Amino acid sequence: MDSPRCFFSRVGLFSQAGLLAWHSRKPPGWSQLFLVSASKGNFTHVISKKCQRGPKSLKKPSHLGPLDDSWKERLADVVTPLWRLSYEEQLKVKFEAQKKILQRLESYLQMLNGVKVTTSAPNLEELCCLLHPVIPSPVIEGYQNKSTFSVNRGPDGNPKTVGYYLGTWRDRNIVCVRSNPEKHSQVAQYYEILIQSPMEPCLLFHEGGHWCELTVCTNSQGHTMAIITFHPQKLRQEDLCIQKETVKEFFTKGPGAVCDLTSLYFQESTMTRCSHQQSPYQLLFGEPHLFEYLLGLKIRISPDSFFQVNTAGAEMLYRTVGYLSGVNSNTVLLDICCGTGVIGLSLAQYASVLGIEVVQQAVEDAKWTSAFNGITICEFHAGRAKKILPQLLKSKDDVQFIVAVVNPAWTGLHYQVVQAIRNCKAIRTLVFVSCKPHGETTRNIIELCCPPNSAKKPGEPFILRQAVPVDLFPHTPHCELVLLFTR
Repeated sequence: MDSPRCFFSRVGLFSQAGLLAWHSRKPPGWSQLFLVSASKGNFTHVISKKCQRGPKSLKKPSHLGPLDDSWKERLADVVTPLWRLSYEEQLKVKFEAQKKILQRLESYLQMLNGVKVTTSAPNLEELCCLLHPVIPSPVIEGYQNKSTFSVNRGPDGNPKTVGYYLGTWRDRNIVCVRSNPEKHSQVAQYYEILIQSPMEPCLLFHEGGHWCELTVCTNSQGHTMAIITFHPQKLRQEDLCIQKETVKEFFTKGPGAVCDLTSLYFQESTMTRCSHQQSPYQLLFGEPHLFEYLLGLKIRISPDSFFQVNTAGAEMLYRTVGYLSGVNSNTVLLDICCGTGVIGLSLAQYASVLGIEVVQQAVEDAKWTSAFNGITICEFHAGRAKKILPQLLKSKDDVQFIVAVVNPAWTGLHYQVVQAIRNCKAIRTLVFVSCKPHGETTRNIIELCCPPNSAKKPGEPFILRQAVPVDLFPHTPHCELVLLFTR
């Protein structure tokens, strides 16, 4: 096997001029818009081969004109601001952004009691670790398997337009812009037809209205799951039942039948976001789950489960994590914030797996996936990592080598989770996957690398060794950053 430096360096081939043919100057397809509420030795080759709060009253804009190319370009500039650049140029922009993040992190670490993280890589221009080139997404257009559409006034004055937001709640100039007619947007267009009823949209929860978001998920087989979020306000239960039946009829026997949905869910939500436990997803018709094939596994996905928005890119990401983890038959893989368990299950042929995930439906999906694929050396626990992890590690006192993988939301890890990792001597390797490395991840890294503290972090500090950006979001400035720590 190549050395890590050689293994990652080959991805530089992908950033040479002329090797990437993306030179379009048209806005990318809307079904792959990434909304943010909102290269390794031949690493890419090796891997791919194996594989609001606003004001109390919303100002209603006047009639702003028809949806033309100028509106579409304005939407693209907000949601996918890099779309005017070639993909080669996008990768360069993302690499420089990750470089600045690591340079800033290095300064933080130096200021922390004068401590500077050591590294085996020379001449890194004040970086705290070896930064590899960005691993490109295998799919540049139409990559998004999930879209969330809002309801609000459109440029043509329609108060029940289904699309994406332009403007801000602060400036009270929100406009909802429709997207192009691709699969996700087709469902959105028919949802817009459905809601042209006496019931008003719910723009701000405390101001009344019922129709909220529409979420559309698809898999690589073309199956489609739609989730309608509806605020019940003070509707009687019988009225809610009538409304759900109306929605079902529309998408099975009415105009919406053309969408050919695999499943349709309805959620009565009284908050901006509700989990299945807070407000159950009600299956109106169809299959309860979507299924996807990834890394040789058949994966089950529930409506409440997290799954990376770019399936092909996720495979690259998970192979990166697997390579950096270095797991073998002598190790236990601890997968914290495991989602549907894909990372751990893909490495179960090399090591036994312990998974922790807060979303109950995702844990049930992980257990189903492990059973269906005949994987027995794994166990998954539902609940908050800060409560489960300390006791779980205590029960594994006899284990000598644990490799930890953490893939938290943008809010990062709770300090008690970091504390438990620091205090577990068996964890010598940690792989941290961050979707927002300039946010709470910075705090987590400082907590992992700071000098020992007898009160809370007596364990030996970690050293950040390598950073690998993986592009899951073409045309946007975002990417996943995979960080390797050892001690």
